[in-house]
Amino acid sequence: MDTSPTNCKLNNPAAPVIGLSFFAIASGFLMSLIPLSLANFKLDSALVPWLASVFYLGLLIGATTIERIVAKTGHRIAFILFLCLLILSVATMLVVPTASIWLVARFIAGIAVAGVFVVVESWLLMADTPKARAKRLGLYMMALYGGSACGQLAIGPLGTEGTTPYLFAISLLGLAILAPLLITSGQPERQQQQKLALKELKTLSRPAILGCLVSGLLLGPIYGLMPVYIASQADYADQTGLLMACIIIGGMLVQPLVSYLSTRMSKSLLMAMFCLLGTLSVLGILKSSSFNMMALSYLLLGACSFALYPIAITLACDLLPAAKIVSATELMLLSYSIGSVLGPILAVKLSDASDNIIFYLGGCLLTTSIYMLIKSSERISAGQTPVAG
Repeated sequence: MDTSPTNCKLNNPAAPVIGLSFFAIASGFLMSLIPLSLANFKLDSALVPWLASVFYLGLLIGATTIERIVAKTGHRIAFILFLCLLILSVATMLVVPTASIWLVARFIAGIAVAGVFVVVESWLLMADTPKARAKRLGLYMMALYGGSACGQLAIGPLGTEGTTPYLFAISLLGLAILAPLLITSGQPERQQQQKLALKELKTLSRPAILGCLVSGLLLGPIYGLMPVYIASQADYADQTGLLMACIIIGGMLVQPLVSYLSTRMSKSLLMAMFCLLGTLSVLGILKSSSFNMMALSYLLLGACSFALYPIAITLACDLLPAAKIVSATELMLLSYSIGSVLGPILAVKLSDASDNIIFYLGGCLLTTSIYMLIKSSERISAGQTPVAG
């Protein structure tokens, strides 16, 4: 693909960002609705971690197949197809509320969401400079997390019982489809996508791959288990939606800072800093004695957890040609998905303590911070450019 300024102007981010915003509101709402509505459908609460893990298994499987679909249909049509598949999965859960059907539906939803992520990320990352890519990805993350936060806040007024909450989510996904349907211009030019060769995989930044993996290890439990954990805390059960919104808002607010810093300092060092701050937020959650302190700790946890993926994916794509961006975003999403599949199960199985998910998140953040500090110091010792990794 020609990446000259003239051609890049044709790649308009309006359709993916508008569509993503509605998708994110629905996704954020479903994130809390699904685990909290199990009792209403007479389903066992033990299904919660399995619903989370099977969703991310679908994300993992989907991440290996998206490139071929995008190459055949183009970004705009692929975006519409994946949103339609997601609507079908949610409608199926509503019509047939059994454990086996819900597991299958969430697996299909994972495939659909993988398609949405790869299509939108590669669409926005096909810009002509690393700086433009960072800005676009920051816009993407703000739309994603801002919408998710709004979705969390809908839990209060809509509740988790009956069919109305699920019909609300389906309506939002329908609105998301309108953006690529009505805005028919501005997608990247159709081109032959190139797979990353095996020798190129070996040269991809290990901190980038690990950053995406750890992002999944963190966000899988946050999405799948955190609503239930907060609801189980006697002092904060009534504030579940608000505290979950704090996590997502933290992820949204940090994105401009991520975009600014990722082009001005080592990305490995930047990930180390966010992981260290995230460890402090975990201590804040465990030690908080007031709601304001708890909300601030969750806000910081969200900021640090959601900062890793955009930093890691821009690190992986910085030196790649546009024709290989879809392949690279697939690989990064694959790494994220592996972490997301394992995360909810590990968070539950590694400890029987009531705060097991919090201890798990703290362990992930601290060990990742140490690793990234080591890799950053190695690059400095080798005399590499500070912003290169």
